[in-house]
Amino acid sequence: MECTNNKHPFVFLFSLVFLTPLVCSQLYYNFYDSTCPNLTRIVRYNVLSAMNNDTRIAASLLRLHFHDCFVNGCDGSVLLDTTSTFTGEKNALPNKNSVRGFEVIDTIKSALEKACPATVSCADILTLAAREAVFLSKGPFWVVPLGRRDGTTASESEANNLPSPFDPLENITAKFVAKGLELKDVAVLLGAHTFGFAQCFTFKARLFNFGGSGKSDPTLDGSLLQNLQNLCPNQASSDTNLAPLDPVTTNTFDNIYYRNLDFAVSMEKMGRISVLTGQQGQVRTNCRFVN
Repeated sequence: MECTNNKHPFVFLFSLVFLTPLVCSQLYYNFYDSTCPNLTRIVRYNVLSAMNNDTRIAASLLRLHFHDCFVNGCDGSVLLDTTSTFTGEKNALPNKNSVRGFEVIDTIKSALEKACPATVSCADILTLAAREAVFLSKGPFWVVPLGRRDGTTASESEANNLPSPFDPLENITAKFVAKGLELKDVAVLLGAHTFGFAQCFTFKARLFNFGGSGKSDPTLDGSLLQNLQNLCPNQASSDTNLAPLDPVTTNTFDNIYYRNLDFAVSMEKMGRISVLTGQQGQVRTNCRFVN
């Protein structure tokens, strides 16, 4: 049974409350209702606490979820540490010194292990944390089907193939389509960049040497160009400087286009990419290590 919210709101609400649980590839909306009834409250409390201490963390949690799902599916593999006998994904070029939020997931996992030991997967925690990060940033809310299991493998090579800001649009699109997403999902999910920051090295060529011309991108607004050049001077030491993706409301998910149902539907679709369910994988007791 395909799991989707794109039906009439009353029909969806009626089926959610009164009919059999909605299922999505063995993912259920009420998967933890009896085994961990305070799951959502615990996740929301800890995400909100993290946001109060770090205004960037909401966007970071959303990005962490994206980087997880696009490498062998939404299995929590991005959370695994590299050890002497195991190679994780954290040192892949798109992740190293870039993806953040691991400590937040650790905190949530620790709280859940006290409330309901060995029950909630790290993959589900990350999926819920991303939803809460968007919602608490004044973005849309969507119901998350649960029951993902954690992977026991990771792939640094696949992580190195994540969609990149340096990729041509056709390459980015192809990577989304390969995951079962559609062109509409590409546009909608890219709208997540309505909040957060970007490191200067990802776009600095457009400011100073567009297409090898030695000049800035002529399509950039003059005042925006000046502001970005001030934030990202033409020197190597500025590569890791941060520039807001939305300079007006940096930490708010506020573009009305992305507050509609499209974003919620695309996020739910992304959260179902190649999930492990049933007896597949495991439920890690520590998100950084395989049991």
